[in-house]
Parts: sequence; structure tokens; C-alpha cells
Amino acid sequence: MITTVVADGKNEYEFIDLLKKRAQNSDKNVVPIVSEIIENVAENGDKAVKEYTVKFDGKAPEKVEITSDEIDSLIEKCDKDYLETIKKAAANIADFHKRQVQQSWLTTKNNGVMMGQRIRGLKRVGIYVPGGTAAYPSSVLMNAVPAKIAGVEEIIMCTPPQKDGTPNPNIIAAAKVAGVDRIFLMGGAQAVAALAYGTETVPKVDKIVGPGNIFVATAKKLLYGTVDIDMIAGPSEILIIADKSANPKFLAADLMSQAEHDRLASAILLTDCEELAKETETELEKQMTALSRKDIIRSSVDNFGAIIVCSDMSQAIEFANELAPEHLEVCCENPMEYVGKLDNAGSVFLGNYSPEPLGDYFAGPNHVLPTSGTARFFSPLSVDSFVKKSSFIYYTEDALRKDAEDVVRFAETEGLTAHANSIKVRFDMK
Repeated sequence: MITTVVADGKNEYEFIDLLKKRAQNSDKNVVPIVSEIIENVAENGDKAVKEYTVKFDGKAPEKVEITSDEIDSLIEKCDKDYLETIKKAAANIADFHKRQVQQSWLTTKNNGVMMGQRIRGLKRVGIYVPGGTAAYPSSVLMNAVPAKIAGVEEIIMCTPPQKDGTPNPNIIAAAKVAGVDRIFLMGGAQAVAALAYGTETVPKVDKIVGPGNIFVATAKKLLYGTVDIDMIAGPSEILIIADKSANPKFLAADLMSQAEHDRLASAILLTDCEELAKETETELEKQMTALSRKDIIRSSVDNFGAIIVCSDMSQAIEFANELAPEHLEVCCENPMEYVGKLDNAGSVFLGNYSPEPLGDYFAGPNHVLPTSGTARFFSPLSVDSFVKKSSFIYYTEDALRKDAEDVVRFAETEGLTAHANSIKVRFDMK
């Protein structure tokens, strides 16, 4: 049964500490295993990847890269209505992310100085997509669409084969719609290593994005620096702020929409209405029994779920900002009044008819979000995640002469005489 807590300035913060420990308690045994996999792939390339595919996935595919003809054949196996749905979702995602595009710029001054910033897409990006029991075509769209909009030259996707060695057609269809350029049938830490270092078959990428299990997440963490990564994602989270106008049926359903992801997922309700808290708890127990992943939901809700009764909405807002959740729903009579007060959240869902799954799949904003309180300083995946920026400077001789003494003074103050000399030699300065 979900825990109900009356906020008193102590109980709710003890719960935060519990969630932080949950996020930090990764299996220490995973690091040496993943390190060995990374080293093996770096040294032995495709051979190592194939061995791990057989070991972890059951059967290696006949060919690692899926051809264009094979992609088209796989898509024919997909439900036609599903294909239309992913096209609509991709269009919504593209519409939202096109608004994030920044332009290169140049500014000039009266003395002939020119400065600016050049923005361009990364050359090659790797997308990891789970393909086993947790197969998420939506993640293909959320990662590939903004990368394409950013101007990434080549998008490489890796996804593990199913038990029979074949690809998941729904994932392949999403990749086609999203504009993925090449698809490789490989998974786990070995796929991440292959993307980071390159193999005889898989090209080396500049950045790796996409969700995965603890082995994938650990591989990304260990390879950060060799390549860029999106973020280290922890267990999924949903926090709902609700007043007495909210519908307990909706609240219970939305809490469980995230609890079903993982036994470590957290689902929390903040409300200033004790009656609503009780009604939501009743609805949780009622609705849970009919859901296919009820065992996972039960474990998640019992261990990391909570209903916290606050003294007022101000206390609820304060606590929400402290928790900095991945998903934050505001189910209140006037949700817009709280938008400017909610500073720490990955994505905010306003009103009773903006449930979290709408953002997961269809509305347009990205569902790759910071977890474990990192929304205090991290942002969702965006077009910016797939670009790099360079600044440039042009000075005339007269402009540099005017600023020379100031630059030299700075350099000498820091004890960097070669820096100072670089300016002095141009003007015979002593």
C-alpha cells in the first residue's frame, strides 16, 4: 500500500533522502563487467560484439546491418494504424523542436572588429534503442527527430535483436519515419562500445543518446569523454500536484503510468486536500488489479511511492522544486498560475487533460528528461543536444593596437609571459 505522509518539514524530506539513496544504489558489480566488455570491443571489434550478442541475446543475426530492402520488408509487417500514429507523432515532435533551432551570427563594430558564433550539427550521432522486453519506438522518434533538425550528418541506430535474431519491426518503422540513416542489430554495453570506438562494421560516432538498462547506462557513463552522451538516466519519476478540484481516478491512473516502468520508479502525489489523498489511494488499489504490469506497479508504489498531504499549495510547490522530478503534473483548478513558480522539473503537464503519457508519445516536447533531482541543473534532450558551437574573432591592426596594453597587462598579471609576448611582438612593445 502506498505511504501517506503529512508534511511537517521533516517526514517529507526523509522521503527525499530515501529517493536519493535509491538512485545512488547502482550495482557495484556492474562496473567491472561493463569495463571488460568495453575493453574487449575496443580491441576485437565485431568479433567481440557478436560473441556478446550470442551470450546475452540468445542468437546473433545473420547480418549486423539492416539493408534498405530489409527495412521496407519489416515495415510491411507493422500495423497500418500504428504507422499512421508514428507519422503523426513525428510531425508533432518535429514542429516543437524546429522552434529550438538557433542560427549562427556575426556582429561588427565601428573599428573593423568582427565576432560571431558558428552553429552546426554534429557529424555523426549514435542512438541506442532497447529492443527486448522494453522496446520503445517512441524513443527512436524523440532522439532522431531533433538530431535531424539540428543538422546531424549521419544518424546511426543500434538496437538488440529479438530472441530469434530478428529486428523488432515497430522500432525499424519508427527509425524509417524519423530519418535514421543506418541501423545495426546489436545491443547492450557492447553496442555502446562499438559506437564509441567504431568497429570494422560500425562507424565511430561523436555522441551517444538513448535509454537502456543499467549495463547500457554504465557503458555510457564510462565512455563519456571518448564520446559525448545525453545524460545518465535514473529510474522514472512522476510527481503530481493536485488541489480539491482534481479527479482521484485520473490521479491514480497517472501515478501508475510511471510506476509500471520499473520497480525503482517513484510516483508521488502532493495535495492540500486530505479527502483527495484518501480517494486517490482507494483508486490506486482498485485500478491496479486490472493492469498487466500490476506486480511492478505494486512494488514501485509500495517502496517508492507516496501521497504527501501539505498544509497549502505553497508548501507543495516548495517541495516540488526541492524534489526536481522528471515529470510534473499540475492537476489544479487554475494550473497556469503555478507555471512561473515551478523552477525544477524535466517536463510540466498542466491540467486534468494533459496526462504524462501524452508527452511520452505524442504531444511534441521531448520525453528524454533529467531524473534523480538533476532537473535542478539539466534540461530535456533538444536540438541543442546535437549541435556544437564555435566562436570566431577578427581584429584589425589598429583595433588590436588599441587593446594591446590591456591584454598584456592581463597576461602578465597571470604570469603568462608568452601570452603577453604574442601581443608585444606585433607592436615592438617592451
